[in-house]
Amino acid sequence: QVQLVESGGALVQAGGSLRLSCAASRNIFSFNLMAWYRQAPGKQREFVAFIISGGSTNYADSVKGRFTISRDNAKNAVLLQMNSLKPEDTAVYYCNAMDTIRGVASNYWGQGTQVTVSS
Repeated sequence: QVQLVESGGALVQAGGSLRLSCAASRNIFSFNLMAWYRQAPGKQREFVAFIISGGSTNYADSVKGRFTISRDNAKNAVLLQMNSLKPEDTAVYYCNAMDTIRGVASNYWGQGTQVTVSS
């Protein structure tokens, strides 16, 4: 069973920065893709950023230029560096991983970490 454990969420003022970490119980390079999603109160979960096994990345328009997704190979973790935070970035941030083994696709989620940005 794959486990994803997020950390790094906190209360921060607008304009500040945070770095989230998602530690995986399996080698992160074994996943086809790892991503961050977020869910604000009363809203649906939305895509934030992903990184594929080859290293390419993609971002939601709302965070492009402010957030950076990367891998920490030494810690077997995926990071989300968040700069120039805005109150609308307030949400629970979830780590996601996808793989395909013997033709079967699987999707894994962490428990989430709270990010609160005050104005």
